[in-house]
Amino acid sequence: MKHYKPLAWMMAIAIATFSLPLTACSNDDEAVNVSDDNQTEPMAELCAYGVMPTKARGAHGALFTDDDIEWFDLNTRELRFRDAMEPLREEIPLLAGIDIYLDGEYLFSSGATFVSLICSQMFDDLVLCCGKIDGEVIDDGHYYLYDCYPAQFIDDERVKANRLRRASQWEAFLKYLESKGKLRK
Repeated sequence: MKHYKPLAWMMAIAIATFSLPLTACSNDDEAVNVSDDNQTEPMAELCAYGVMPTKARGAHGALFTDDDIEWFDLNTRELRFRDAMEPLREEIPLLAGIDIYLDGEYLFSSGATFVSLICSQMFDDLVLCCGKIDGEVIDDGHYYLYDCYPAQFIDDERVKANRLRRASQWEAFLKYLESKGKLRK
Protein backbone atom coordinates (compact mmCIF):
# COMPACT_ATOMS: atom_id res chain seq x y z
CA MET A 1 0.00 0.00 0.00
CA LYS A 2 2.91 2.34 0.74
CA HIS A 3 4.22 2.19 -2.85
CA TYR A 4 0.96 3.65 -4.27
CA LYS A 5 1.49 7.05 -2.63
CA PRO A 6 4.83 7.84 -4.38
CA LEU A 7 3.37 6.54 -7.64
CA ALA A 8 0.37 8.87 -7.29
CA TRP A 9 2.67 11.85 -6.68
CA MET A 10 4.81 10.97 -9.70
CA MET A 11 1.69 10.74 -11.88
CA ALA A 12 0.40 14.10 -10.59
CA ILE A 13 3.76 15.77 -11.32
CA ALA A 14 3.90 14.24 -14.80
CA ILE A 15 0.37 15.40 -15.63
CA ALA A 16 1.07 18.90 -14.34
CA THR A 17 4.32 19.10 -16.30
CA PHE A 18 2.74 18.10 -19.59
CA SER A 19 -0.26 20.39 -19.17
CA LEU A 20 1.77 23.57 -18.54
CA PRO A 21 2.38 24.42 -22.23
CA LEU A 22 -1.38 24.40 -22.82
CA THR A 23 -1.72 27.62 -20.79
CA ALA A 24 0.68 29.55 -23.02
CA CYS A 25 -1.97 31.98 -24.27
CA SER A 26 -4.50 31.84 -21.50
CA ASN A 27 -5.86 34.98 -19.94
CA ASP A 28 -5.24 33.76 -16.40
CA ASP A 29 -3.36 36.23 -14.24
CA GLU A 30 -1.55 33.26 -12.76
CA ALA A 31 -0.20 31.98 -16.10
CA VAL A 32 3.50 32.74 -16.28
CA ASN A 33 6.44 31.83 -18.45
CA VAL A 34 9.39 30.47 -16.49
CA SER A 35 12.67 31.39 -18.15
CA ASP A 36 15.98 29.60 -17.77
CA ASP A 37 17.01 31.76 -14.80
CA ASN A 38 13.78 30.87 -12.92
CA GLN A 39 12.36 34.40 -13.16
CA THR A 40 8.72 34.75 -14.11
CA GLU A 41 7.29 37.04 -16.77
CA PRO A 42 3.74 37.60 -18.06
CA MET A 43 2.57 35.47 -20.97
CA ALA A 44 1.89 36.84 -24.43
CA GLU A 45 -1.48 38.52 -24.77
CA LEU A 46 -1.84 38.26 -28.56
CA CYS A 47 -2.04 34.70 -29.91
CA ALA A 48 -2.92 33.17 -33.27
CA TYR A 49 -4.05 29.57 -33.68
CA GLY A 50 -4.52 27.59 -36.86
CA VAL A 51 -8.07 26.32 -37.32
CA MET A 52 -6.73 23.22 -39.05
CA PRO A 53 -4.25 21.05 -37.13
CA THR A 54 -0.69 22.08 -37.95
CA LYS A 55 2.76 21.03 -36.87
CA ALA A 56 3.33 24.43 -35.24
CA ARG A 57 0.13 24.29 -33.20
CA GLY A 58 0.93 20.85 -31.88
CA ALA A 59 4.53 21.76 -31.10
CA HIS A 60 4.11 25.26 -29.71
CA GLY A 61 0.45 25.65 -28.79
CA ALA A 62 0.08 28.71 -31.01
CA LEU A 63 1.12 29.56 -34.56
CA PHE A 64 2.50 32.85 -33.31
CA THR A 65 2.22 35.25 -30.41
CA ASP A 66 3.05 38.91 -30.00
CA ASP A 67 6.56 37.84 -28.98
CA ASP A 68 7.03 36.46 -32.52
CA ILE A 69 5.97 39.74 -34.15
CA GLU A 70 8.79 42.16 -34.84
CA TRP A 71 6.51 44.91 -36.20
CA PHE A 72 3.41 45.72 -38.26
CA ASP A 73 3.56 48.48 -40.89
CA LEU A 74 0.23 50.28 -41.07
CA ASN A 75 0.89 51.65 -44.58
CA THR A 76 2.11 48.51 -46.34
CA ARG A 77 0.21 46.13 -44.02
CA GLU A 78 3.36 44.02 -43.66
CA LEU A 79 3.44 41.85 -40.54
CA ARG A 80 7.11 41.16 -39.91
CA PHE A 81 7.95 38.15 -37.82
CA ARG A 82 11.23 37.55 -36.04
CA ASP A 83 13.78 35.45 -37.94
CA ALA A 84 12.73 32.28 -36.14
CA MET A 85 9.23 32.62 -37.65
CA GLU A 86 10.30 32.90 -41.30
CA PRO A 87 9.25 29.31 -42.15
CA LEU A 88 5.74 30.10 -40.89
CA ARG A 89 4.35 29.44 -44.38
CA GLU A 90 5.59 25.87 -44.03
CA GLU A 91 3.68 25.46 -40.76
CA ILE A 92 0.26 26.72 -41.88
CA PRO A 93 -1.65 24.85 -44.59
CA LEU A 94 -2.73 27.01 -47.50
CA LEU A 95 -6.30 28.31 -47.02
CA ALA A 96 -6.25 27.39 -43.32
CA GLY A 97 -8.14 29.64 -40.97
CA ILE A 98 -6.26 31.61 -38.35
CA ASP A 99 -8.01 32.63 -35.15
CA ILE A 100 -6.41 35.63 -33.46
CA TYR A 101 -7.02 36.32 -29.78
CA LEU A 102 -6.23 39.40 -27.72
CA ASP A 103 -6.19 39.05 -23.93
CA GLY A 104 -7.88 35.66 -24.25
CA GLU A 105 -10.81 37.08 -26.25
CA TYR A 106 -11.48 36.26 -29.89
CA LEU A 107 -10.28 39.36 -31.76
CA PHE A 108 -11.51 39.24 -35.34
CA SER A 109 -15.08 38.07 -35.84
CA SER A 110 -14.28 35.74 -38.72
CA GLY A 111 -10.58 35.19 -38.19
CA ALA A 112 -8.21 35.36 -41.11
CA THR A 113 -7.42 33.01 -43.96
CA PHE A 114 -3.86 32.10 -44.87
CA VAL A 115 -3.22 32.63 -48.59
CA SER A 116 -0.22 32.91 -50.88
CA LEU A 117 0.39 34.33 -54.32
CA ILE A 118 -0.57 31.05 -55.98
CA CYS A 119 -4.17 31.35 -54.73
CA SER A 120 -6.75 31.79 -57.45
CA GLN A 121 -9.69 32.34 -55.09
CA MET A 122 -11.15 35.66 -54.02
CA PHE A 123 -11.49 36.40 -50.28
CA ASP A 124 -13.63 39.31 -49.13
CA ASP A 125 -12.39 39.31 -45.55
CA LEU A 126 -9.14 39.43 -43.60
CA VAL A 127 -6.25 37.37 -44.97
CA LEU A 128 -2.68 36.73 -43.90
CA CYS A 129 -0.94 36.68 -47.27
CA CYS A 130 2.50 35.23 -47.79
CA GLY A 131 3.85 37.49 -50.49
CA LYS A 132 2.81 40.54 -52.44
CA ILE A 133 2.77 41.61 -56.06
CA ASP A 134 3.79 45.23 -56.46
CA GLY A 135 3.72 46.05 -60.17
CA GLU A 136 6.20 43.67 -61.74
CA VAL A 137 7.94 42.82 -58.46
CA ILE A 138 6.91 39.63 -56.70
CA ASP A 139 7.87 39.43 -53.03
CA ASP A 140 7.01 36.07 -51.52
CA GLY A 141 9.23 36.20 -48.44
CA HIS A 142 7.09 38.47 -46.27
CA TYR A 143 3.61 38.40 -44.71
CA TYR A 144 0.83 40.93 -45.15
CA LEU A 145 -2.45 41.34 -43.29
CA TYR A 146 -4.92 42.45 -45.96
CA ASP A 147 -8.65 43.24 -45.92
CA CYS A 148 -9.16 40.96 -48.94
CA TYR A 149 -7.37 38.92 -51.56
CA PRO A 150 -6.49 39.77 -54.27
CA ALA A 151 -6.10 43.48 -53.53
CA GLN A 152 -8.00 44.55 -56.67
CA PHE A 153 -11.25 43.74 -54.82
CA ILE A 154 -10.59 46.29 -52.06
CA ASP A 155 -13.52 48.47 -53.23
CA ASP A 156 -16.01 45.58 -53.36
CA GLU A 157 -19.11 46.17 -51.21
CA ARG A 158 -18.59 42.93 -49.23
CA VAL A 159 -14.99 43.88 -48.45
CA LYS A 160 -16.08 47.33 -47.30
CA ALA A 161 -18.84 45.82 -45.13
CA ASN A 162 -16.43 43.32 -43.54
CA ARG A 163 -13.86 46.05 -42.90
CA LEU A 164 -16.54 48.19 -41.25
CA ARG A 165 -17.81 45.23 -39.19
CA ARG A 166 -14.37 44.60 -37.67
CA ALA A 167 -13.31 48.27 -37.32
CA SER A 168 -13.31 48.21 -33.51
CA GLN A 169 -11.35 44.95 -33.41
CA TRP A 170 -8.86 46.35 -35.94
CA GLU A 171 -8.44 49.44 -33.76
CA ALA A 172 -7.83 47.24 -30.69
CA PHE A 173 -5.24 45.24 -32.67
CA LEU A 174 -3.41 48.42 -33.71
CA LYS A 175 -3.54 49.95 -30.23
CA TYR A 176 -2.13 46.76 -28.74
CA LEU A 177 0.76 46.64 -31.21
CA GLU A 178 1.44 50.34 -30.62
CA SER A 179 1.52 49.77 -26.84
CA LYS A 180 4.16 47.09 -27.44
CA GLY A 181 6.20 49.40 -29.72
CA LYS A 182 5.50 47.15 -32.72
CA LEU A 183 3.44 49.50 -34.91
CA ARG A 184 5.03 51.41 -37.77
CA LYS A 185 3.12 54.34 -39.21
